[in-house]
Amino acid sequence: MNPVDGGDDADDPTPDLPGGTADAARDIESANRVRAGALLISSADLLEPTFARTVIYVIEHNDAGSLGVVINRMSQTAVHNVMPAWTDLAASPRALFVGGPVKQDSALCLGVIKPGADITGFEAIRPVAGRVALVDLDADPEQLETVLEGIRIFAGYAGWGIGQLDAEMDQDSWVLGSALARDVLAPPAADLWSEVLRRQPWPLSLLATHPLDTSVN
Repeated sequence: MNPVDGGDDADDPTPDLPGGTADAARDIESANRVRAGALLISSADLLEPTFARTVIYVIEHNDAGSLGVVINRMSQTAVHNVMPAWTDLAASPRALFVGGPVKQDSALCLGVIKPGADITGFEAIRPVAGRVALVDLDADPEQLETVLEGIRIFAGYAGWGIGQLDAEMDQDSWVLGSALARDVLAPPAADLWSEVLRRQPWPLSLLATHPLDTSVN
């Protein structure tokens, strides 16, 4: 699994326009592109129980498909009960999170690298975007404590085959947003779905006020 580079293409054909218009156009195009490190925020109209009111952190998006984890669904299983060695590094609440419906009998770990930490030589840490990285759960957690701010362990993941996610985006099933490192470690009490929507540009931010039960309107 090779994380996708979220940067701009070197051979960007967008012409340079007066007043920095080309740079602004590239910024808008990048912000509206599914990429590693982006967030998929479920539409208020997406009522399917598996993904209703979920926020998915995209780990990989390429020609072979897409992969991410739901970051706002906590399970009732404590990290200590299944992977006790990782308890101290796990962010509070120290529970497994349900990453998605695929392979829930397997675990995937995301970690947040400490600001300024040098992870050169740490083969167990594979950067995804910014300070967020995949962490190899076969590694010794004590060796990673100096460079990791915290981790989140997910049971299962969300996956899409070739073209599936693009089709769902065309159907407005997902709102695309930019992730902050703290999103990955946010506790369930934070209501991450609403919080992430509120920081999106208007009018997307208005979706944060959408009620769970539309009959109350």
